[in-house]
Amino acid sequence: MNTPQPNDRPAARVICVDSFGRVLLMHWRDTVSGRSVWEPPGGGIDPGETPLDAARRELTEETGLPGAAVMDRWVPVRRDFHWLGVHYVKTERFYLARFEGTPTVGPGSFSVEEHTTHLGSGWFSTEEMADLPDHLEPPDLPEVVSRVTRLG
Repeated sequence: MNTPQPNDRPAARVICVDSFGRVLLMHWRDTVSGRSVWEPPGGGIDPGETPLDAARRELTEETGLPGAAVMDRWVPVRRDFHWLGVHYVKTERFYLARFEGTPTVGPGSFSVEEHTTHLGSGWFSTEEMADLPDHLEPPDLPEVVSRVTRLG
């Protein structure tokens, strides 16, 4: 029996930090596994697109926030997760964006898949992340936040 190879599609994510040090997380429900997760906004890098351009585009598409807020400061994050029946193993760039106050977030231009899987979003301190009722992705996100915020 052939085991499918893990998918390594390039992707980029954005750690959005508000004036109070809270991080924006998107809440998604995997319609295949039924599992719900919290993770920073982001997604796949399109052909011909740089990782920074993808991070900026994804931020605007998923949150309505300005992509220009994403700084060219990032840390590599090893990922190993399942989503919609696909196993992903890859390293993604997690970029930093800082915002004054706490901006209102709403879908910019969701894909059909995102409309069917999106549950909401919220701003959380790294301490609050530990108490979220659903899975945090990546599981070491508080450490990722610490690493990227030290860059700027």
